[in-house]
Amino acid sequence: MITPREMTNVGMAWNRARYSAYAPLYDLLAAPFAAGRRRSIELLALRSGEQVLIVGCGTGLDLPLLPAGVPITAFDLTPAMARRAAARAEALGRATAVAVMNGQQVALADGAFDAALLHLVLAVVPDPVACAREVVRLLRPGGRAAIFDKWLPEGARPSPARRALNVVANAAFSDLNRQLGPILGAAGLQLVHREPAGLGGAYQAALAVAPKPSGGASATL
Repeated sequence: MITPREMTNVGMAWNRARYSAYAPLYDLLAAPFAAGRRRSIELLALRSGEQVLIVGCGTGLDLPLLPAGVPITAFDLTPAMARRAAARAEALGRATAVAVMNGQQVALADGAFDAALLHLVLAVVPDPVACAREVVRLLRPGGRAAIFDKWLPEGARPSPARRALNVVANAAFSDLNRQLGPILGAAGLQLVHREPAGLGGAYQAALAVAPKPSGGASATL
């Protein structure tokens, strides 16, 4: 029997292989999502000096949308993507630390970041809860996470047609049938805002916050 860990390793290897192939075309493929990325970043209301983490940075399409004055750390599982992100940062003159890392096991210090971006990531990683838990670990108490992705509405069950389509979609690019609320809840992130951000609301921009010590005030938008 294949264990969950083995399944996760297979999923990561497949992600690395397919996104290595997509890397030369990724900017073109992702162009329709620019408005959703921009809106997600707006929800963070970033302030100068805040440390920002980009999880699954791809080719660095978020970099030109981030305000000046925020230090950026970015990583991706796929070396071909990370190389393009580093090249984009250099071309933009943005001081950005770019690395190749696994979003389910990040080699960065606890509580090092004020804000995190998860754009088109949680529907792709083999274990989205593990990835979201890493974000909680990496954020300071009360830190914010901006999420842009496609979701099945909470409480809905995918139709037979959607389940059939997902077999192809999940192999090609990402899972169509994940639900945001349960992922964030299991990781300990509090969802404070979500709004439609493309394809009739299938894509959404959302804001979540990391737990504060007992007695801290909840963040609101």
